[in-house]
Amino acid sequence: MKSLTVKHMKIVSTKENLQVLYEDNHIIAINKRVGDIVQGDKTGDKPLSDVVKEYIKDKYNKPGEVFLGVVHRLDRPTTGIVVFARTSKALARLNELFKNRETQKTYWAIVKGKLPKSNDTLVHFLKRNEKANTSKAHLKEVPDSKRASLEYSTFKELNNYSALEIALHTGRHHQIRSQLSAIGYPIKGDLKYGADRSNPDGGIHLHARKLEFVHPVSKEDIIITAPVPDDPIWKAL
Repeated sequence: MKSLTVKHMKIVSTKENLQVLYEDNHIIAINKRVGDIVQGDKTGDKPLSDVVKEYIKDKYNKPGEVFLGVVHRLDRPTTGIVVFARTSKALARLNELFKNRETQKTYWAIVKGKLPKSNDTLVHFLKRNEKANTSKAHLKEVPDSKRASLEYSTFKELNNYSALEIALHTGRHHQIRSQLSAIGYPIKGDLKYGADRSNPDGGIHLHARKLEFVHPVSKEDIIITAPVPDDPIWKAL
């Protein structure tokens, strides 16, 4: 993926707890908070997509309905970068980029203890349980499972915890959460996948830290980085 320029994105603005990392006529990137849902679901809670629509409508004084396309999602207890499309052209092209794995996603995770290997590649076969909204990682292929692969490296040790940087090779349901749990290192606060206690805010220490992709219209290389939440352990990084 080649282009003439590379853009490293900083925070554009913060309004009513909406942290906008980048925006132009075609895309907008938000730093999602713990508890935000990207798109409406059965809970009926106000989704991040609606909040972003209101932000655009107010900022640009737009009449009528604001177009906003949901391109990808993050789990509710997870934080970090979420990109939305502001035009139908951008939505179609971003959907193709994500579908064809033509984006580079980097996550940060905090786990308890020190891993035996400071860096490794994990390969499992994940089987999703729709009813429980979980995925179980198996070492060998089982019926209805999908291959999942990621690479992690420990970049800092914090007393009782390790900070991992993770690059995804595949994009499976709850992939990072289930794979780290399978090797005995669930993400801090992730009760669903074996953590010993919850976090006070109900979130987990998994953060979508960086996203790299080719802009769907300008064709520039875009690199967006999301600051970590205001939390003592994250801030120690």
